[in-house]
Amino acid sequence: MEIVGFFDLHRQQITFDYVDRVSGEVQRGRLRPATRASLRTWLERFDGRPAEFGVEGCTGWRFVTEELARVAITAHLAEPAELAARRGPKRRAKTDWADARRGREALERGELPESWIPPEHLLEIRSLCRLYADLMSDRNGWQQRIHATCFHQGVPPIGRDVLTADHRAAVETAALSRAGRHSVDVALAMVDQLDQRLEPLRATLQTHGRRQTGCRALQGHYGIAELTATIIWAELGDCRRFHSSDQAVRHTGLDVTVHDSDGHRTRGHLSRQGPPLLRWALFEAAKCAARTTSPDHAYYRTVHAREGAGRATLSVARKLVRRCHHTLVALGDAALEPARP
Repeated sequence: MEIVGFFDLHRQQITFDYVDRVSGEVQRGRLRPATRASLRTWLERFDGRPAEFGVEGCTGWRFVTEELARVAITAHLAEPAELAARRGPKRRAKTDWADARRGREALERGELPESWIPPEHLLEIRSLCRLYADLMSDRNGWQQRIHATCFHQGVPPIGRDVLTADHRAAVETAALSRAGRHSVDVALAMVDQLDQRLEPLRATLQTHGRRQTGCRALQGHYGIAELTATIIWAELGDCRRFHSSDQAVRHTGLDVTVHDSDGHRTRGHLSRQGPPLLRWALFEAAKCAARTTSPDHAYYRTVHAREGAGRATLSVARKLVRRCHHTLVALGDAALEPARP
């Protein structure tokens, strides 16, 4: 490549560092504001010359890689944690200029730790999945607020799901103070508003699960339904980038930590290094192993008797990750195709 460079991305500016291998000249500077339009204008200087740029995989990388692809510049997405680890012990002040220079030098040497860049349609579904998770988290938070208010004012215990018809009627007629009643009414109204947003979004994700090849294949595994299949598909992505199913398990964060002499982690706990939404979907699917019709029921009961329900479910979840990995790898390119219209 004639041009090799790296972007250090921040909300207010983009710091760049690139070298022209023909002339040997090194250029560095900043783009303000950090927007798609300003980057598009800046990239015109290369005018079709062979170039490759790296960018750290933090918030904002999507528009940078899309603009690089638009002008046929090879994009490299750097894995942030691995890139920081290779920087070594901090011996001097960390600056954007130094980060951009280190990234460019690593790319030149072929030592840049790279992440996979998903196609646009997968990024869109992934964004919808994470929006769904955020809305559900807000909904659960308002439910917990109702429980806390009722308990604080001595209301008899209400069922775990306060939104069923009987439990909601009990909440609406509970003896609360004026402020407590106002708090509960606001919480119920917020839950109703969130439900109005959640229902069409859930339907969209379930429809995708029925129409996309990889999602339909994942539903062949016991416990994985349309919604969880879509989430697992979107968060796992192209499983061919994993050398083995062990790497897929590590990607989810369901692997168990071991002793690390240069860190502070204690062994025997989940690493939780992967997407939280992916762990949630796998855990929900693995809970179905408690049913007698599940092919993993015997294994679940064995681990349950020894370690308890939580660890038994996690053990089944790790098995599901491996199965999903093999299923998507076997499908090849078809696993990532857009959903049928």
